[in-house]
Amino acid sequence: MAMAAAETKVLVLGGGPAGVFAALRAADLGAPTTLVTSGDFGGMAANDGPVPVRTLAHAARLMRDAAQLPIYGIRTGEPTLDYPTLLGRVSEVVHEVRARSTLRSEIERAGAVVQENVGLCRFIDERTVVTPSGQRFSGDKIIVCTGGQARRLNIPGFEHVATHSDAWGLKAVPESMIVIGGGATGLQVASIFAAFGTRVTLFEAGSRLLCGEDEDLAAAVAGGFRDRGIDIREAFGSIERFERGDTGIRMHFSNSGKEQVAEAELAVCAAGWCVDAEELGLSVAGIETDERGYICVDEHGRTSAPNIYAAGDVTGLAMLAPQAIHQGYLAASAALGFPELATARHAIPVGSYTDPEYARVGMNEAQARRNSHVMIVAVAFANATRPIIDGRTFGFCKLIADRNSRQILGCSVVGDRAVDIVQVAAVAMAAQMRVDQLAYFPLSFPVYAGVLAQAAARLTYRLNRPE
Repeated sequence: MAMAAAETKVLVLGGGPAGVFAALRAADLGAPTTLVTSGDFGGMAANDGPVPVRTLAHAARLMRDAAQLPIYGIRTGEPTLDYPTLLGRVSEVVHEVRARSTLRSEIERAGAVVQENVGLCRFIDERTVVTPSGQRFSGDKIIVCTGGQARRLNIPGFEHVATHSDAWGLKAVPESMIVIGGGATGLQVASIFAAFGTRVTLFEAGSRLLCGEDEDLAAAVAGGFRDRGIDIREAFGSIERFERGDTGIRMHFSNSGKEQVAEAELAVCAAGWCVDAEELGLSVAGIETDERGYICVDEHGRTSAPNIYAAGDVTGLAMLAPQAIHQGYLAASAALGFPELATARHAIPVGSYTDPEYARVGMNEAQARRNSHVMIVAVAFANATRPIIDGRTFGFCKLIADRNSRQILGCSVVGDRAVDIVQVAAVAMAAQMRVDQLAYFPLSFPVYAGVLAQAAARLTYRLNRPE
C-alpha cells in the first residue's frame, strides 16, 4: 500500500538535474521536502557542465564558421579570440540560465525548502547528514544526488595536472596542452582548445578513441581531429610520472619498455568520473557501492539502505543530464510509495559537441550484429542537401533496423548537428515507429535530419526487396 506522502519528510542531497527533479516530484506528492546542495542551485549541469561547455563550444564553432565567409562572398578580417570577453559571456550565460530557470520557483511554490552553498554533506547515520559548518539535516527518506568528481590518478606528480573543470576556468588560452582520456570529456576539452589555437596532444590508453562507439564513428572523429591539427596518441602505454618543466609540465610515459616524454604548458586529465564514498560517509548509512565506487541502485533508485535512494552521476549509470532528471523523478516517486516504471531506456541519446560532432541512440553496429536479423545502412553527409548548402559534408548517418519487425534499433551520426539528428531518431524509437514509417514521415526540407530520412528510405527499400 502506498505511503501517505505528507507523512514522510524527504531530504534531497544535490542541486543538479537529478536532485532538482527529485525534490520537485517529492514536493508535488505532498511531502515536506528539503533540497540541500553543496554549491549553487543547478549543480554541474548549469555551473560546470553542459551550459558553460556548450557556450565555449559555440564560440569554437563560430571561429570555425568564420573561415567559410569568403566562400559565400563575405569579406572580413581574420577572426581573433578575446578570451577574457568569452569568459565574461560564459558567466553571463550561466547566470541567465540559473536566473531564468523556472524550476527554482516551481520547487519553492510546491513547498520545498532550498538550502544552497552549504558544502559537502556527510552521513552520520542513515537519516542524518552534517555539513562542514556543523548544520544538520535529516529526513525519513533521503535521495542522494550529489554527482561526482573528476577521477584522480595515483601517479607521482599528479598534483600538477588540471581537471576538465580547471580547463573551463582558465584565464588565458594555453599555447600547448596535453589531454589525457579519449572519452567524451577529453574530446570536448581537446576540440574546444584546438579551435582556440592551442596545440593539443590527446592521449588515450586504449586502442582507439570512444571505445563505446563503433569503430567507423570513432575513426571519423579521430580523422576530423587530426585534420584540425590535434595529435592523437592511441595505445600510448602507461604514465610513469609528471613533473614541472621550464615551460609547463612534463609527462613521462612508457610503451613496450621504452620511456618517452611529452611536454606542454598545461596537462588536463579527463580519465573518468568517480564518487568520493568516504567523504560522503556512505558506509555509515549502510549504502553499498559497486567495484567502480558508484552507489548500487535498482531500477527505482533504491540503495541497500531501506530509506535511502540515489539518482544521477552517483549511480554511475547513464551520466547525462536528461537521464539524471528521469532517475531523480523515479527515485522520488519510489521513495514516497508511488513507484513508476522507467521508460524508453533503449532510446537514451548520447553525444558530444566536439568538432566533428558525434552522437548515438540505441545499439551500435557491433551490438546489433550479434543478432543476425538486422539490416544496416549508412548515408554520407555529402549526399544530403542541407550539409551541401552549408558546406559541411563531412560525416555520415548510420541506421539499424530489425529485418522482421522493422523496428529501429539504433542510429549513429558523426558530422554537423549530429546531436540534433539523433534526437529525431530517439523520439522515433521511443514511439516505436518502424523504419518505413520514419522514411515516409514528412520532415521539413532542407534540414540536417534529412540525412536520417535518407537512411530510413534506403533501409526501407532494401527491406522491401530482399536479396
